[in-house]
Parts: sequence; C-alpha cells; structure tokens
Amino acid sequence: MNLNQITLPVKNMPEAVAFYQLLGFTLIVDTPHYARFECPEGGSTFSLSLESEPFTNGAVIYFEHQELDNWVDGLISKGIEFEQLPTMERYLWKEAVLKDPSNNKIKLYWAGENRLNPPWRVN
Repeated sequence: MNLNQITLPVKNMPEAVAFYQLLGFTLIVDTPHYARFECPEGGSTFSLSLESEPFTNGAVIYFEHQELDNWVDGLISKGIEFEQLPTMERYLWKEAVLKDPSNNKIKLYWAGENRLNPPWRVN
C-alpha cells in the first residue's frame, strides 16, 4: 500500500498554484477548481481543491528535503515568509513552518534516518 496524495482546500486557485510552483513543485493538472502537483523527488503528488465556502483545515502537510536550510534560504529570497525558520525539534526532525495563501499549515523538514527509524520506533 502507498499513500496516493493529499488534497488541500484553497480560497483562490491562481494564487495557490503560483505559491506551490514558487516552492518548486511541478503542476501536472490545472483547472479552475482543481490542481495537482508532482513532487520533485519520489513520485508523490498532492492536489488543491477550490472551496467556495469558508473552511478551517487542521491538517499539516510535510515536505522533506535534505538541503532544508538552502531550500528555505532560497524561498526567503523569493519573498516567502516563514512562521518558524529551520529548527531542530525534540523529536529529531529539523523543521521550518509556513502557511500557504489559504492558511494551510506547511512544514518543510529534514529528518534523515529518524523519519522511519526514530530511537523510539515500535518493533
């Protein structure tokens, strides 16, 4: 079994598409009400769905990159604002936090071996 994709709600499709392209994702489906992106590595996808009603999304989407600090620096130079710059967390992941234009929470991170094999992994 493999996770296919995550779909995030958005308020403004053109603004959201531009934001995720700025982050470095490849747009593979583009309609007025739905967009899908491919991640640069690994073949994962995620999508955006235009919502006409007000919404609150409690989910957090994580994007992993080995060169996290360089990625964040590059995004800052493009005008992306972060709520938290890369910080080593107690659970052994280095994370930066930001929100997309629709207020969806995003974490850019690097966990290395600790992503699948943390010291507290259940056997």
